[in-house]
Amino acid sequence: MTSTETPSLAQPDAGDRRRWIALAIVMTAAFMDLVDVTIVNIAIPSIKHDEGASFSQIQWITAGYALAFAAGLITGGRLGDIHGRKRLFLIGVGGFTLASALCGFAANPEMLVASRILQGGMAAMMVPQVLSIVHATFPAHERGKVFGLFGAIVGLGAVSGPLLGALLTEWNLFGLEWRPIFLINLPVGVVALSLGRRFITESKAPKALKLDLVGVALVTLGLLMLLYPLTRGRELGWPLWGYASMVGALGVFAGLVVYERRKSARDGSPLVELSLFKVKSFAAGIAVQTVFGIALGIFFLVWTLYMQVGLGWRPLRAGLTGVPFSIAVSMAAGMSVQKLVPRFGRKVLQAGALVMAAGVLIYIAESERYGLGIASWQMALPLVVMGAGMGLIVAPLTDAVLSEVPREHAGSASGLINTVQQMGNALGLGLVSVVFFGVIDDRLTRAQVGPAFVNAFQHALWWVAGVMGVIFLLMFALPKRPAQHVEGAGELPAEDTADKQPELVS
Repeated sequence: MTSTETPSLAQPDAGDRRRWIALAIVMTAAFMDLVDVTIVNIAIPSIKHDEGASFSQIQWITAGYALAFAAGLITGGRLGDIHGRKRLFLIGVGGFTLASALCGFAANPEMLVASRILQGGMAAMMVPQVLSIVHATFPAHERGKVFGLFGAIVGLGAVSGPLLGALLTEWNLFGLEWRPIFLINLPVGVVALSLGRRFITESKAPKALKLDLVGVALVTLGLLMLLYPLTRGRELGWPLWGYASMVGALGVFAGLVVYERRKSARDGSPLVELSLFKVKSFAAGIAVQTVFGIALGIFFLVWTLYMQVGLGWRPLRAGLTGVPFSIAVSMAAGMSVQKLVPRFGRKVLQAGALVMAAGVLIYIAESERYGLGIASWQMALPLVVMGAGMGLIVAPLTDAVLSEVPREHAGSASGLINTVQQMGNALGLGLVSVVFFGVIDDRLTRAQVGPAFVNAFQHALWWVAGVMGVIFLLMFALPKRPAQHVEGAGELPAEDTADKQPELVS
């Protein structure tokens, strides 16, 4: 292990076109992960019928991926700092592709569950490197444009998964039923591997670091104690041990903070770089990311249940209904970081929270007005408004969180960002049991199902609107402008920008 950086890390070459090819590669991998998180939900009925899977096994097909992914993100990010982000990215892509093949050819439910857990673990090595590679490859004044593209990818991935899953399942290619939803990752992964080896530039932390194994154990234990009860709680009837486990997780995280402080003072190689939280933009952004994840976790699940169970729509119709949302997110994300944030700064994110809340309220009004007879086109307006609001948040928020982070900690910071997003989503999914299923009678006749789900959907959306209000208030803690949008930053030479980047700006 050397203690020096690669030249590309110290001074990003603004004239090097290879970095844009590298960006396309890592964004494709990010899109592949985003799609894979949601694509399985649509195909669950087909998997259950074809494999004879039990309800518990079906739970683990989705939960196993999420748990392995969340538990490994911080470790995956730190491994990239230590051993090289390109190396860990390629290992993650290769492992993710292999795990996808194992999922696609699974002979029984047990093999599918194990393969999904492996897939989540490989995603945890791959995904943190995406933001780290961007952070280390692009000079500060270009990252606004890059994170705009990243926001667009997030928007596309949010609804492309269900739509793609619906198409592949209904087409039943070669009589393979649900299996193509995993096998489609194979050609994408092979191309990403071959091009990534050629075009991605290696980068790592500028000083020798060691993997903090005790920190890994504490992070993994704490996240599992928190997320496992949330994932399985409703199925198991919310047992007492589940609440005890979640409370105990707080104690584990407190112990992690104490240990990491000592570890940092002793050898400077903690798993979680606590000094990051002294950076105002990072600490505030992490809080916003967590709460935003809760809102998205609630909305996307209840939205799917509302359309497919409450309204009785086929998966393909439900997937197509979300297209306006995806387009709105992509367009707003690109415009926000390139045009709006440089001029208006933090106000753009706050406007996004209010616009998204307005879209939620319009959706409630439309649902109440049309009831079970609502059509896809009547959902277009609220979905476009919500999508525009989300687009104004997702790209600038990532940009703001990482804008003042030293490059040597890019992997650790990226892992933390992705981890809190997953934690927020898990908390949101857990709250669905309260804000959605909590207002539905356990014993419904077939005629009562539709009206009950429509009412529960409206009730859940009021909660989402409230959470967006909380996000609006939390955003006051964000800096008024990300560091690279300070007046004149875009005019700095690439080498000057790179030299200034490692400084902590409070």
